[in-house]
Amino acid sequence: MMSNTLHQSMTQDIAFDGSPAKIFTLTNSNGMSVSFMDIGATWLSCCVDLGETTREVLLGVATMKQHQQQQAYLGATVGRYANRIESGRFVINGETHQVLTNQAGNCLHGGPDSFTHRRWLVEGLVEELVEGVVEESREQTIVFTLESPDGDQGFPGKVNASVSYTLTNKNEVVIAYSATTDKACPINLTNHAYFNLLGADAQSDCLGHSLTMNASQYLPSDESGIPVGALKEVQGTSFDFMQSKELKQDFMADRDQQLAAGYDHSFLLETECHQGHATAASVTSPDGKLRLELQTTKPAIQLYTGNYLAGCPNREGGEYVNHAGFALETQFLPDSPNHPEWQQPSCIVQPEQTYKHQTTYRFSVV
Repeated sequence: MMSNTLHQSMTQDIAFDGSPAKIFTLTNSNGMSVSFMDIGATWLSCCVDLGETTREVLLGVATMKQHQQQQAYLGATVGRYANRIESGRFVINGETHQVLTNQAGNCLHGGPDSFTHRRWLVEGLVEELVEGVVEESREQTIVFTLESPDGDQGFPGKVNASVSYTLTNKNEVVIAYSATTDKACPINLTNHAYFNLLGADAQSDCLGHSLTMNASQYLPSDESGIPVGALKEVQGTSFDFMQSKELKQDFMADRDQQLAAGYDHSFLLETECHQGHATAASVTSPDGKLRLELQTTKPAIQLYTGNYLAGCPNREGGEYVNHAGFALETQFLPDSPNHPEWQQPSCIVQPEQTYKHQTTYRFSVV
């Protein structure tokens, strides 16, 4: 969808607070454009110029009404804690905290009224942009901020969070997260973008994409997505993406996948990835024309093959089907507050600390 059409259609209806959303589009010198919305600090659109055509590779909606109907977290910033916390309960410094639950008795993606559902403040380019499209040869950044009060969804501490999106002339979308808290609190921010490199509205599922994941371990989970047992080696399992293979090659091949109706699991990245420079994952479109490479400072990636996307509205006025897109959510392992034994940095942020992480999505025309 062209950016001016998206700006118009997304602002025709008011949001939950009685005002229309604010939409911003950045473009680079390669003809790539990305659009964002202040509701949920959401990544709305990602159009890559392939030369003869432009390909929209991000699943999304076209109207606020559709946005309020969808429950798939399309492109949203997720927090305070992405993924699941078992029973919404954890202990910090001997004190038990109970947060709100919203999925099978667990806390999913921060609770029922999470960061995804808030209107974020727009900073950074707002004075230059006002609202609209920026077309510059240099890198462009838009920054969203949010204040979350002490006790929000049951989480301790007042949290000030920010997420910045930068579009570079290397066709990179760089997402940088920052947060502070005045009480020790688990923080785990991510973006819930779904991709289909053939085109988000191509009526083709994502299972023909080829994925490489720089991860030798994955985390088994139960039918609710709660971890069970220890991390497992991917070698010899359907979760082995150390070498490139199509998502469909071993799809639904074992009980771990069958419980989740496909891939919906976290992979612990190799330590060489944790500085954000090594490639953590790489995906190639079935037609071989487009590649997505991901770098992150987070210790894990949740691979989700859109197993429950059926019924989610799409931009064309219809609905997505299951497996219409895949998500690569960079994060801490699910239920990390209850598993200090895992070999990853602590997800508990202290008042004297600043939570800082970055994820880069790079699109290459092959």
